Amino acid sequence: MMLMTVLYTILTITALLITISFWLPQNTPDTEKLSPYECGFDPLGTARLPFSIRFFLVAILFLLFDLEIALLLPIPWAMNLPNPAQTTAWTLAIITLLTLGLVYEWMAGGLEWAE
Repeated sequence: MMLMTVLYTILTITALLITISFWLPQNTPDTEKLSPYECGFDPLGTARLPFSIRFFLVAILFLLFDLEIALLLPIPWAMNLPNPAQTTAWTLAIITLLTLGLVYEWMAGGLEWAE
């Protein structure tokens, strides 16, 4: 009996909230809301201009360091394994490799936005 009362109350509240959500919103779209740019200013030029290759380089570097964090997250758990020296060696190898790659890109000028 108690379960039926709770279920009936839940269904009633759910139906009431769904009904209210259909009746309350004001659907009065204006020209700014119907435009592709809701920010309010008109698009200047074409949207087909290519991005700079430097943008993609920074995006790829971000992904690499994001993946580094995903690789290094299980290290505290892995330190409890029977051979923590091997875990430490692999961790240092990953960090060293990524640091050397970052230093190379930095020295090659790949991270400079202005030329």
